Amino acid sequence: MNGVLIYLLGMTVFIVVFAGLGFFWAVRSGQFEDMEGPAQRILMDDDDPMIPRRRLKDGEN
Repeated sequence: MNGVLIYLLGMTVFIVVFAGLGFFWAVRSGQFEDMEGPAQRILMDDDDPMIPRRRLKDGEN
């Protein structure tokens, strides 16, 4: 029974270290730089201009 406990603790340490290294790699490579861009980009229509323009009524310059 003690052998199983040692094995599980060893595997837990390995997984935590692997997850930590993956997280630090993601931070250093810039994966978390722009968190809002993709969320807003999905709402944009490719046919419309990105900057809304005011529509002029007849007779306005």
